[in-house]
Amino acid sequence: MAKIELKKPVVAEIAENIKDAQSVILIHYSGITVEADTELRKEMREAGIIYKVYKNTMMNFAFQGTEFEPLTKHLEGPNAVAIAKDDATAPARILAKYNKKAPTVKMLAGVVEGNYYDENSVSALSSIPSREVLLGRLFGSMQSPVANFARVINQIAEAKAE
Repeated sequence: MAKIELKKPVVAEIAENIKDAQSVILIHYSGITVEADTELRKEMREAGIIYKVYKNTMMNFAFQGTEFEPLTKHLEGPNAVAIAKDDATAPARILAKYNKKAPTVKMLAGVVEGNYYDENSVSALSSIPSREVLLGRLFGSMQSPVANFARVINQIAEAKAE
């Protein structure tokens, strides 16, 4: 079997993984121990993130013609990819937290919800809470004025009843 035939399934796998992805973040992972990498992979897997190391040429072929094409200019050296289908900022949050333990692992760039972000912008995304936390804050802020209004009306009703 020719070499190109062996590479097609890998490119197809990457293309399938990124097809419905909300975010794809490119990671430079050199200088990491096996234990640290295993810990990172476990945390990514638990968050529902696909974290894999592919050859740069395979990622290059898979990214061509997609919204993730701007990432191809960062495909040099030992790279991995984190693909999130549900929570767009989850890979950035996990990698930023993990970067404190292993400073050699860094986010190179990412495409989040169709927008390209460079290294600094991806790092800034890591401070955005998850969708569930944001929705909880929104509902809490919406509930607070209603609850306060209900208390005031109740106090007025009690005062008039006396």
